[in-house]
Amino acid sequence: MRVLVTGAAGFIGSHLCERLLRDGHEVVGIDAFIPYYPRIVKESNLLECRGSNRFDFRCIDLRTDSLDDMLDGIDIVYHLAAMPGLAKSWTEFDLYADCNLLATQRLLEAIRRQASMPRLIYASTSSVYGKFSTGDESIPTRPISPYGVTKLASENLCRSYEELGLPLVVLRFFSVYGPRQRPDMGYHKFISWMLNDQPVVVYGDGHQNRGNTYIDDCVEATVAAMQAPLGETYNLGGGESATVWDILHHLEGIIGKKPTIRHESARPGDQRATFADTTKLHRHLGWKATTSLSEGLARQAAWQSQFQQLRRAA
Repeated sequence: MRVLVTGAAGFIGSHLCERLLRDGHEVVGIDAFIPYYPRIVKESNLLECRGSNRFDFRCIDLRTDSLDDMLDGIDIVYHLAAMPGLAKSWTEFDLYADCNLLATQRLLEAIRRQASMPRLIYASTSSVYGKFSTGDESIPTRPISPYGVTKLASENLCRSYEELGLPLVVLRFFSVYGPRQRPDMGYHKFISWMLNDQPVVVYGDGHQNRGNTYIDDCVEATVAAMQAPLGETYNLGGGESATVWDILHHLEGIIGKKPTIRHESARPGDQRATFADTTKLHRHLGWKATTSLSEGLARQAAWQSQFQQLRRAA
């Protein structure tokens, strides 16, 4: 099949593109390289994909560029492109509204103009549920951050196009981690601070609880969504939960250093507890997370250490 991946140079997007190529698909990857974090990091994410003659990368901004040509012959669209992160969404709401809502609307319009609309698999987030995101897909959606609001609004926008015939599946990702995790994300920061003997910042009391999803497990479920019944929404999360203190304890054993802690106030919009009930995903697609938290964190720490050394040597 011919597959389009938006946000192809990002953390999840680049891993997804690699997996699709290994499975024999043709992949059109697009990314705008919006400077949320350094472009050189995203370019490095694409190195393996660029080595394939079945990978067609295009630098396209969904908010402004023409989108029709990129959809020629496309069977499936994975829409992963978004402006992520909680903190900045309070101070740069226009950017989040443009990247998450306007960009999605323009993509949906371009899909609607196709003679045969491709299946859209929309990547959403546990942030749509709000402060307590523990349970199945029937949890009320009550986002407590502007980021979560824009992602839920984009979900609802996709649903409105579903009424026009759009073949749609929604995946709600829960705390994905692993090699290539974005530099702004918690586990990436913890590992970086510990590797460089810097104080580890803990917001609030550190008892925020997360259900963690290793990147390979996330990609496995995302690929399986090609076969999902249309119209469904799925929670996508791993099988282990941990507090900030649990994660730091794991990393202390992996890295071999005891972190120095610096306490800061809790951040607005931060979720208190997340854990995905993935019963429906398992029932419909046979998916189950297989990577343990300790194994996944060890792989991420090894990757960050190697990547840090390569950047210093460059």
